[in-house]
Amino acid sequence: MPDYRNIKVVVNGVEHELDVETRTSLGDFLRQEIELTGTHLGCEHGVCGACTVLLDGEAVRSCLMLAVQANGHEITTVEGLAEEDGSLHPLQEAFWKHHGLQCGFCTPGMLTSLTAYLGENPEPNERDIREAISGNICRCTGYQSIVDAALDAAKKMRGE
Repeated sequence: MPDYRNIKVVVNGVEHELDVETRTSLGDFLRQEIELTGTHLGCEHGVCGACTVLLDGEAVRSCLMLAVQANGHEITTVEGLAEEDGSLHPLQEAFWKHHGLQCGFCTPGMLTSLTAYLGENPEPNERDIREAISGNICRCTGYQSIVDAALDAAKKMRGE
């Protein structure tokens, strides 16, 4: 018989309290219980980075974390990056401007990973960005457009 625990989490500013099966990954919880499908599950081994979300502002692989481990924490998914008025986050805007996505499967993980990175490193160079996204696999873009977008967003976030 499955084991359930009650958890309270804040996802994109909204508090949720649910009973969740203890073996449920955070990624499955977000997609199936909270119905936020922007977080993509690719390899489910923590290798591809598509499932990256922010946990208290830190990038984590939601496929490797159990939902019960998120109890009491704040989670930001790709859906939570845009402003309340619907305006895009500077990274989202830069991805659009620089064609930083093609099929879009890696994009949520790229955006959340880069959001955390740029929050700690506001003046990156191209090499820094490439290292920051080295844990995120993109099979479509060749990465240059993603790097260009991240550098442009960093400038905008610095107020330049």
